[in-house]
Amino acid sequence: MINEAILQYLDNIRPSQSEWIIQLRREAEEHHVPIMDEHGIGLLQQLIRIHQPAKILEIGTAIGYSALRMLEAKPDTQITTVERNPEMVERAIYNITSLNKQNHIDVILGDALEAADRITEKGPFDFIFIDAAKGQYRHFFDTYQQSLTDDGCIVTDNVLFRGMVANPSDASKRLQKLAEKIDQYNQWLLQHPEYHTTILPVGDGVALSVKKTK
Repeated sequence: MINEAILQYLDNIRPSQSEWIIQLRREAEEHHVPIMDEHGIGLLQQLIRIHQPAKILEIGTAIGYSALRMLEAKPDTQITTVERNPEMVERAIYNITSLNKQNHIDVILGDALEAADRITEKGPFDFIFIDAAKGQYRHFFDTYQQSLTDDGCIVTDNVLFRGMVANPSDASKRLQKLAEKIDQYNQWLLQHPEYHTTILPVGDGVALSVKKTK
């Protein structure tokens, strides 16, 4: 992971942010809602600018923060985002509507695995962002990679899990089990016969997966 001095330097030279971004980050902090940090969001946005996806699928909406930041990177894209927590869905819809972005972001209430048929009919997707229940990462990937376009990209967040994948003994027993599942997911991704995957130590760890050329 990048040391604190470098992260502080990058924070210091980052351009000023819009007020809505500051407000959403404050909301997440006040209500203890985990959202992607600024370094991870910066990478996510740059990938979207490079890939120029027409359709994006996000697994894990929370308060709508990352969906809105992805839309910020490509304002004409269409985003389908799924969240199983009704309270989070309510907040996400409020935040998205407040910014008048409801025509570009479709929020679906439901479990991403149970609602797969309803979600995949909105594809195929050029870009998939996985940021939900970490123990289900492989199931999410397996379920939705079938809806990925040939030149699409799958991004998975939190794959280094605050360093616990490397040092699980430092965590509680519950977190150790979760770290082991993420480690298994990382190894499975890196050995996947149909994808090239790179794991970057940005934010809490980001995995980038693209289909191998046939």
